[in-house]
Amino acid sequence: MAEPDEGEVVVRGRLSSVLDLGAGFHPDLTGYENLTLNASLIGFSREQIAASTPAVIEFCGLGKFLEDPIRTYSSGMVMRLAFAIAVELDPDVIVIDEMIAVGDDEFQKKCLLRIRGLRERGKTILLASHNLPTILEFCDHALWLDHGKVKMQGRADEVVKAYKSRASM
Repeated sequence: MAEPDEGEVVVRGRLSSVLDLGAGFHPDLTGYENLTLNASLIGFSREQIAASTPAVIEFCGLGKFLEDPIRTYSSGMVMRLAFAIAVELDPDVIVIDEMIAVGDDEFQKKCLLRIRGLRERGKTILLASHNLPTILEFCDHALWLDHGKVKMQGRADEVVKAYKSRASM
């Protein structure tokens, strides 16, 4: 059987992602301006952006720093803003790549709580992670990749169990 080398993904609903620190942010724009830019890029109207902005500001906790250019932010500050935008804009599908690991304990707990809420509301979460407890908590289905090759896919608990047994050899 030949390996697939093309395909497509169909998303029905609003897609949000936290893939790379600062992806989609312009370094010379302020936090506020980047919030507006990011929200408009994923399809929000001006009215929707205005309605969501207070929640993003509250979640990220950056306060007056939102008036400063992103280039002056630490990586943790950029992650806070990126994550807040991604989760507060009520996505139907959210893609997260290990981003929960950045930030202080309080912010990590806040992020996990928000992801739990998205899951409980039936949102789709695509999570790339090496954190096995997080995978078990948030994923029904898992795909184990090793050097770009599929090692196993199936129920998350079964894939994690196989991964653990292989890792302990």
